[in-house]
Amino acid sequence: MKKKNIISAIVLFGAFIAVLAGCSSNSSSKSSSSSSDSSASGKITAVGSTALQPLVEKAASNFQKDNSKISITVQGGGSGTGLSQVQDGSVAIGNSDIFAEAKDGIDAKKLVDHKVAVVGMAPVVNKETGVKNLTMAQLKDIFTGKIKNWKEVGGKDQEITVVNRAEGSGTRATFESAVLGGEKAVKSQEQDSNGTVQKIVSSTPGAISYLAFSYLNDKVQAVSINDVKPTDKNVETNDWPIWSYEHMYTKGDAKDASAKFLKYMDSSAVQKELVGKMGYISIHDMKVQKDAKGNVSNK
Repeated sequence: MKKKNIISAIVLFGAFIAVLAGCSSNSSSKSSSSSSDSSASGKITAVGSTALQPLVEKAASNFQKDNSKISITVQGGGSGTGLSQVQDGSVAIGNSDIFAEAKDGIDAKKLVDHKVAVVGMAPVVNKETGVKNLTMAQLKDIFTGKIKNWKEVGGKDQEITVVNRAEGSGTRATFESAVLGGEKAVKSQEQDSNGTVQKIVSSTPGAISYLAFSYLNDKVQAVSINDVKPTDKNVETNDWPIWSYEHMYTKGDAKDASAKFLKYMDSSAVQKELVGKMGYISIHDMKVQKDAKGNVSNK
């Protein structure tokens, strides 16, 4: 009996050791997996839309705090530049205010669209013009050169100075699609940056242009259209019609570091917190959707 008890004890002890070894193995495996995730590395260059640039820069800064081996460089240049450079492989991500299908020379079939936010855009004027609301028809007539003085729309007796966005700007394409209805804009000075436009309008008597909501401040007067104010809530229902998706395009499916960063862009940390703080609208808050041809429908 004693011999049997000893054998049983040895067997039980061996089983106990095996269980411990298995737990240790599983623990090591989990630790290794976690280490692998945190040690992801690579370099990402994102170029394009200046309207999207502030959000991507801030998101990249937050992301790199927990992913120190991933280096992210964010640059402007306009949507056309972003789409062109991601298509030819010069950059990992092309930021754009417009669908790739809307840009000449871009093969949208080779690119993958990652919608990360929505941006509203509003006409802005120098604060001394005395104008806070325009009809859509008046706004169109100003940008096509038919209305030339602010007194024609209830403002000061002052010449209107139109500041347009540069060719290739996604902000310009969005604005003209919503406002001009196919007509050509009056010839005027052109700028390729929201920040530059903001400064020019604030310091130039009689100036008018348009900005992404994220660039609106007390230095310029945002203008209502048909008594509808440029607010996030009005964009979400399309009551404010001047808006676009903010796209981050990759050539083919995103991989490695780029895939991880784009997944972060759709996380609650960005969509529920950072997007709103930075003046954008979460793609998940939209009550409507828009296709590449500009058709809007309920979700």
